[in-house]
Formats: sequence, structure tokens, C-alpha cells
Amino acid sequence: MLRKRTQVGIVGAGPAGLMLSQLLYRAGIDNVIVEARSRAYCEARIRAGLLEQGSIDLINEVGGGERMMREGMIHDGIELRFDGHSHRIDIKGLTGRNVMIYGQHEVVKDFIALRLSQGADIMFEAEGVRLEGIDTAKPVIHFEHGGSPVELECAIIAGCDGFHGISRPSLPSEKVTLYDHPYPMGWVGALVEAPPVHHELIYSATSHGFALFTMRSPTVSRLYLQCRPDEVIEDWSDERIWSELDQRLAGGTRYELPKGAMLQKGITEMRSFVCEPMQHGNLFLAGDSAHIVPPTGAKGMNLALADVRRLALAAEDYLKHGRREGLDTYSQRCLKRVWRAQHFSWWMTCLMHTFDSHNAFDKRAQQSERDYVVSSEAAARTLAENYAGMPWSWDES
Repeated sequence: MLRKRTQVGIVGAGPAGLMLSQLLYRAGIDNVIVEARSRAYCEARIRAGLLEQGSIDLINEVGGGERMMREGMIHDGIELRFDGHSHRIDIKGLTGRNVMIYGQHEVVKDFIALRLSQGADIMFEAEGVRLEGIDTAKPVIHFEHGGSPVELECAIIAGCDGFHGISRPSLPSEKVTLYDHPYPMGWVGALVEAPPVHHELIYSATSHGFALFTMRSPTVSRLYLQCRPDEVIEDWSDERIWSELDQRLAGGTRYELPKGAMLQKGITEMRSFVCEPMQHGNLFLAGDSAHIVPPTGAKGMNLALADVRRLALAAEDYLKHGRREGLDTYSQRCLKRVWRAQHFSWWMTCLMHTFDSHNAFDKRAQQSERDYVVSSEAAARTLAENYAGMPWSWDES
């Protein structure tokens, strides 16, 4: 049995866990990351790819942004398409802030390399992870590593292991409320070896369903199609995907959709989910462990980074100065931003998707809302402000 001690035990080596580890390292706080998957798996796992201005600034602030600033694609706006017309939302002009396309797996690669170069203890391929004593001053993470049992004693445990991880189920069920809202659709996602159809993201609403045209680099596109929630990727041949994309690329100037080899494809479920509170005892959830948003609003990774930014400040105040107020109010403060992102993501999903349940009235009301968003500067500013992300100062009080 290997017994180890650290100040903060972090479960999960995704963006939340890695960013938290880096923030704590810079504050002089010892931490260990326990990750069930291999390093190769973590670095290859394709997820979100849009960073808000605050996330860009945070990554640069902690020293992880060199490759991001070199390879990331800065965007000043997005395009909405519906009823045969295109409408640009000028995010930069309306808010003064940008967004950036830079894949989540690229962020993970950068931060794993950075933390390992600094001597971080990242225990990949940990098996049988479980938490004990989260109500005590010395909670423990139990797991096996390299065939040997390990006990990691901590002052604080950060659960950054995602929606399907072990951290959230470790909270006493009678102490939390789970808000779950599944949507009546999914997204077919395809990673394609082809240049983007446009230099900014295109959100397209058509009678055939929603489509999103985005990118990962100047030579690789990321394309999404609305589908039924019960469909499997085997139902979607390459030919069917291209045919639906062609039909849903409608409005304004008719761009020719570049085609190329499909590098990867899959189906993403659509749901809104919040665990409240995001903490119990000395266990604190961050990122997808605590909340899920539909990808329409591009908020998932950004919320995770916002969570751990706050958690790192609270942990530093407690571990260095004995002040626990930041930890005790961690969930309450995080949830203000979480619920703002939840509402925006729900609203964007309802605005742009086709719903089988909609009657004639619902369809005309949806059409009216779309028209309002692109014809009113106030409405467009609201979309732009939420899309670019609320500044850090917004929820500091």
C-alpha cells in the first residue's frame, strides 16, 4: 500500500483539473491529479473548441497560451442563417471582446505538457477510484496505480472527472438537488479534412433541421447536424451527412461546401444539467462533474475554467491563511455564472433548432424571435454579450 499526502487531490485530467493544478502550483500549493484514462486518451478526446475572452486571458495568465496564441483562430462574430438569409452578429463590435477557436484536446495537450515539465504528479490510468471521508478534515482518494493500492490523503478534493465520473455520486444524495433537462434532439458531429466553409461560425436553422459549421484549423472543419436523440452513428453514412449538410447550408451567399475525408464522427446528446450545491464537506465539483450545457452556446469548457479559477482562489485563502469563507461560498458564487450559461444555452438551442412538438403558433413565434435578434441592436447585444462570456467581474460580488 502506497500512502501519499497532498494539499489538494484533483480527480480528472481534463481542462478543469489541469487548469486547477496549474493555478495551485503558481500559488505554491501542492496537488496531485488522479486520472482514470491514459495520457494518450486524454489528449485525443475531441470535445468543445470555442474559448471566451476570459478563458483566453486566463490561459495566457498562467503560462499555457503560447501555442494557443500561435494556432488559435480569433473570431469577431458569428453568422445566423434562417429563412433564406444570412445575418452577422458582430460580437467584437457589440461587446469589445473576442472568442477563439482552439480545440479542448489541444488545451489538454498543452497543459499536460506544461504541468509535467514543472514536475507535476499526474497519475494516469488509476483504477477503482473512490473517495472516503469527504466530511472530515482529511478526505482520502483510494485507487490502484500500476497494480498497487494507493491512499492519497488531502485537505481538499476537487472533483473534475466529468458527468460520468465518481465525484458527483460521492456527494450524499439527500444533500443535493439535480436539475436535468434532456432535449428532444442530438447532434451528429463530423471532423472533416477540408477547409472551413466560412471564416466564422455559421448557425443555420432550416426546415431540415439545425446545422453548425465551424472549424478546428484552416484545413480541418467541424460540422454538426441536428438528429433524433435515439439515433446511432451507424445510421449516418458519410453520404447522408454530406447530403444533409448541403441542404442545411442555406441563406444569403451560397458558399460551396468543401468536402474531404471524414476523420471522425459521432453523436452528442443534448441536455442541461446542474447539481446544486456543487460541494459537500471538503469535496468540490468543477466543470462537467457539476453541470452540463447543450453545445449550442459553446459554454462547457469555459464554465469549467471559471469554476476552477474561483476554487483555486478559495483554496489558497484557506490553505495559506485559514480563511474558509471562499470555500464555503464556492458553490453559491459559481452557480450565478452556471445558471446564466444554462439559460443562454437553452435559449440558443430553442432559437435555432427544429422541434417536432412545435405547432403552427410555436413556429411563427420562433420565427419572430429570430427576426428580433437580427433586427434589434439591443437583442443582438444580449446574444453577443452572453456568447462572448460574462467578464470575471460580473459575478465577483
